[in-house]
Amino acid sequence: MFFSLTPNVLYDEKPISYPFSSSDFVIAKNFFRRYKINEDLFSYAVIFKQYTIKDGERPDVIAQKAYGNVFYDWVILLTNNMVNAQYDWPMSNYTLNKTLESEFDDPYGTIRHYETYKIGQYPAGLHVDKQFYDSIHKINIDGTVVTKNGNEICRPVTIAEYYTEENEKKRKIYLLKPQYFRSFVDDYRKKNIYKKSSKFVSSRLKATG
Repeated sequence: MFFSLTPNVLYDEKPISYPFSSSDFVIAKNFFRRYKINEDLFSYAVIFKQYTIKDGERPDVIAQKAYGNVFYDWVILLTNNMVNAQYDWPMSNYTLNKTLESEFDDPYGTIRHYETYKIGQYPAGLHVDKQFYDSIHKINIDGTVVTKNGNEICRPVTIAEYYTEENEKKRKIYLLKPQYFRSFVDDYRKKNIYKKSSKFVSSRLKATG
């Protein structure tokens, strides 16, 4: 469905000095045309609803549930400004763990960074170094770590914790409400029609070069 709505471009394969020949041109999809959603629109609850992607759930599965057709998965990707589903879509927990174990020696025990809580002047999520962490903590004889003043200001974050938290953030997406879905598809179709110009071939095809 997405490919059928994406316009084509007549791509010139020959060097510019060569004489013209129709065989030197190939037709390809024009993926350089980007349809980007204005992020301000996400504040309008009347148009979108928030959705949490379940573990292992794919875009086509959600499209079937939301719009009744697996081929509208591209609507979900576009309305969430996802350029590459391989990187922008959350991994399943199984895939994430396998990836961490293959790329890091000890992702569950290695500290990636230290991160502050929201306490007083300290904002939440601020990355601090080990020196700062050590300056406000002390290790007891039994190995437990406590803060020197009794307040927990920051915490160590392992590699696994960091990537898991980042992956979880990707689970929060927006879905067009059904009553606005058809208007979006129609608008996308209209915006992918070429206007007449020196490179115009048809409403769905233009030349390069």
